[in-house]
Amino acid sequence: MTAITLQPIGILHCDLKNRAQTPKNYDESEHSGTIEIFPEFLDGLKGIRKGDTIVVLFWLDRADRTILRVHPRGDTTKPKRGVFSTRSPVRPNPIAVSELLVEEVKDNILSVRNIDILDSTPVIDIKNKIHAEVKK
Repeated sequence: MTAITLQPIGILHCDLKNRAQTPKNYDESEHSGTIEIFPEFLDGLKGIRKGDTIVVLFWLDRADRTILRVHPRGDTTKPKRGVFSTRSPVRPNPIAVSELLVEEVKDNILSVRNIDILDSTPVIDIKNKIHAEVKK
């Protein structure tokens, strides 16, 4: 099989410094921060505006990639399940998906809300949710 190569397009800046502080999911978060898009990808931001909901894919660079079974949501009273049946950050390819509300776009910086990801996590892609939905 051919190797897959990912290139970060930016980096997240926020107040979440360790996993214990991090909400279990973006829809449970009120944390704000910024996504810094690297200069060579600046043109990719055209069309993203304040008020948009963006789907952001992150590379969880500090996640353990060897664990395949976890207690759902870290609750040890629940039996372990396979990581593919959970949203656990530990997994062979630690890609996270978050829906973030854009509060401001200024040059290569997106100010966003609903962060559930650790500070300094690489961003690997962004999709604008309004364009991803099927129009009726």
